[in-house]
Amino acid sequence: MVYNNLYELTAKELRDKFLSDELSAVEIVNSFYERIEKVEDKIKSFVSLRKDIAIDEAKKLDEKKKNGEKLGRLAGIPIAIKDNILMEGQKSTSCSKILENYIGIYDSTVVKKLKEEDAIIIGITNMDEFAMGSTTKTSFHHMTSNPWDLDRVPGGSSGGAAASVAAQEIPISLGSDTGGSVRQPASFCGVVGLKPTYGRISRYGLMAFASSLDQIGTLAKTVEDVAICMNVIAGADDYDATVSKKEVPDYTKFLNKDIKGLKIGLPKEYFIEGLNTEIKNVIDNSVKALRELGAEVVEVSLPHTKYAVPTYYVLAPAEASSNLARFDGIRYGYRAKDYTDLESLYVKTRSEGFGAEVKRRIMIGTYVLSAGFYDAYFKKAQKVRTLIKQDFENVLNKVDVILTPVAPSVAFKLSDTKTPIELYLEDIFTISANLAGVPAISLPGGLVNNLPVGVQFMGRPFDEETLIKVADALEKKIGRLNLPKLD
Repeated sequence: MVYNNLYELTAKELRDKFLSDELSAVEIVNSFYERIEKVEDKIKSFVSLRKDIAIDEAKKLDEKKKNGEKLGRLAGIPIAIKDNILMEGQKSTSCSKILENYIGIYDSTVVKKLKEEDAIIIGITNMDEFAMGSTTKTSFHHMTSNPWDLDRVPGGSSGGAAASVAAQEIPISLGSDTGGSVRQPASFCGVVGLKPTYGRISRYGLMAFASSLDQIGTLAKTVEDVAICMNVIAGADDYDATVSKKEVPDYTKFLNKDIKGLKIGLPKEYFIEGLNTEIKNVIDNSVKALRELGAEVVEVSLPHTKYAVPTYYVLAPAEASSNLARFDGIRYGYRAKDYTDLESLYVKTRSEGFGAEVKRRIMIGTYVLSAGFYDAYFKKAQKVRTLIKQDFENVLNKVDVILTPVAPSVAFKLSDTKTPIELYLEDIFTISANLAGVPAISLPGGLVNNLPVGVQFMGRPFDEETLIKVADALEKKIGRLNLPKLD
């Protein structure tokens, strides 16, 4: 059988056709590179591709199948990774000038796991510099466009990852989420994005932004594809002491399940003045669909929600200030040429190598960690973070999951000149999950003015299976969005 548009298939469908000999790995990989060649000039999802290597890996996989060898769980599935996830021998820049020529010297744990399960990594996606931003505008390389409207942002910081899936250049893409950087672009681009519990996936090989908040996440066309990927990349790791040793369930066993009797909380603090009325209508339609599926939806309260954004923008920059101190022009990365002594080398290298947003956050972080302000800002923010976490514990003792919007607006125009504060407020509905360390998933809930709008579920720590169950049920009830053709 001949498939003219293999790129339209889900990861599950591609794997099934590969295993049943309907498609070869080479055919699958070539079809996605053909799609990339056709649409990438419009979207600019990627910063680099590894075409020759990936095709060679596909040939070896075909030979492996021919010889009757055991195949991995992701055999035949092309995958992309974000530019802050290390891969041996691959340029990894975190979309920053300060790392423009850095080559990874080892595989991150997630990349190692993908390779072990026969996934074929075909490229590296664009992002905001060091994952700081919500538009991809801070990338050193270029801006990415939203496949639904090329004049609009794809979201960020994993904007390239989300756009690559929405443009059907790849079925699964890995991103990272520090304050919403998987879920917000998933919402803007009309795909599914899961941020797991902090500690569910190893961060070994993920370039650090804010170590107590960062988490690798998955973007895909369907909840099923997210579950398939999670089965591989989740789990304990000797190289990351923050990863839980909890057993990883088979997430695909929670697909196609009845959610009758499931209790869903609607936090009143998330339906605030300023939330787009049409976005609220999308949430209301999702609530109606969930009730029709037999779920119980009740109002709940997360009273410290209003403090989430200021808390995050004290803690995250503080951690970034510490983490990014390693980029000094001495050990690796960009080095300024015109310097007179060690101090001027540091200053010139970091001034020239970092972009405006990264420098802004480093300065904020250094300020709140300084001797005179540590107690007033950083210590106080840590206390508020504890209160936010307790809010979630209290509510999730009463309900199974929490339902909220993902973002207060649809994707805005690339030309919009938003202030840093306005951009920070775009994260108002996503940040709390990172502060509390709970899992959260975004899936398309509908369209507003022909632009996708995401619905967010947040759950108990290490209970991704319930999120997958309810998100899959809602996805099947309301139907998947038809992704842009880009012809």
